[in-house]
Amino acid sequence: MTQTGDGQKNAHPLRLTNTLSGSKQIFVPRDPNRVTMYVCGPTVYNYAHLGNARSAVVFDLLYRILRHSYGRVLYARNFTDVDDKINAEAVRTGQPISAITDRFISAYHADMAALGVLRPDFEPRVTEHLSDIIALIDRLLEAGHAYQAAGHVLFHVPSFAEYGRLSGRSREDVIAGARVEVAPFKRDPADFVLWKPSSDDAPGWESPWGRGRPGWHIECSAMTEHCLGLPIDLHGGGQDLIFPHHENEIAQSVSVRNGAAYCDFWVHNGFVTVDGRKMSKSLGNVVLAHDLLERHDGQAIRLALLSAHYRQPLDWSDKLLTGSGRALSRLKRLLADTVAPDDGDAVEAISHNPVVLALEDDLNTPLALSALFGIARKLRHTDPGEKRSRLRHELVAALSLLGLDLESDGLEIRRHGINATHDAVVADMVAQRDAARRRKDYEEADRLRATLRAQGVVLDDTTHGTRWWKSM
Repeated sequence: MTQTGDGQKNAHPLRLTNTLSGSKQIFVPRDPNRVTMYVCGPTVYNYAHLGNARSAVVFDLLYRILRHSYGRVLYARNFTDVDDKINAEAVRTGQPISAITDRFISAYHADMAALGVLRPDFEPRVTEHLSDIIALIDRLLEAGHAYQAAGHVLFHVPSFAEYGRLSGRSREDVIAGARVEVAPFKRDPADFVLWKPSSDDAPGWESPWGRGRPGWHIECSAMTEHCLGLPIDLHGGGQDLIFPHHENEIAQSVSVRNGAAYCDFWVHNGFVTVDGRKMSKSLGNVVLAHDLLERHDGQAIRLALLSAHYRQPLDWSDKLLTGSGRALSRLKRLLADTVAPDDGDAVEAISHNPVVLALEDDLNTPLALSALFGIARKLRHTDPGEKRSRLRHELVAALSLLGLDLESDGLEIRRHGINATHDAVVADMVAQRDAARRRKDYEEADRLRATLRAQGVVLDDTTHGTRWWKSM
């Protein structure tokens, strides 16, 4: 049984496929009153593509299920705002990297809100955690798991005996995969960079090893520890991150803590293809969520992204999106046709809802959606009365857990952004204000605060960003 946040027992425990074990296991957090989850977020040099959006939606759904089962869940999802692509764009345009990353973080917030994605509790940025990163690298050096060479600091992979366990790669596989880019200063072909020097025209920060910037893998290890503490219960991301990114995270974070655990459950979502072909720039078939939201309801996009099991590939097509839009339209009409005068305040327990039971079995969204439409069919053919009211409540509760808010329209949110009473727009304005504060544009930050206050939005500026809520 699963212990819920209110002390009750859930007779149907959550089962998840743990990449670390390669099997489906019952999810058991270390502290049922404080479940911790970290998910690798986007690198913010462009708008989010469908792969980014699928990961955000999948782990938003898992976040909702965990909150349903346990109550209190601390969720962190980072922004990588230091990257060679960002640096190149900054050099090309003559802008500071913050101007680029602030713009795309703001767009990401708005786009994900239109897809029904809740804001995590923490959204750390690499540039805000450089002191944590430098301190972690220093600890790895002191422990003998890292070394300096040619202005770089590298993690020495042979110092960690369990390297390759997450990805199932042997020592030979790891070396074979690294040979193409082996630098002459590496002690071992599999060693990876923790800190690298920056040229004079590239962004960089002072460190004990000279001016430079962090390697990709060390960033998440440092931000996870800072935001959530270690060990954490669950770490998520796309399938492409299993190796080398997550493998390297484990090596760093376990080594620096003398073998103590870093994370118990690893969950990864599958790739997105487009009309049966891999999404790539070379094929010209990269689909941006931002562009889709200019033309389609965000709820329909979310439903389409949930249509395949999260661990399987999702093949995106116009047919899939059209079918999802039609299905949502039918559900909206059904809810409008079956509303009763006393429906507004009713709350239905959903512990035994078939949609919930399907989601608790490794987030089985195909089965959950089948159950959802099964409830809808029953509701459609049930006469007014207590049974119909119960079925309607059951349907509404299931839709809410799936993050499908049929009261809103993601397309209209995008078109009419002046309506600051909607969560998506509020979240975007809060993000814009945060960006203005970081660039010290206090006049713009104050203007946005005043606009939000007029809409009944209360702001709380914390060290981890701005929290907000509505006072009316």
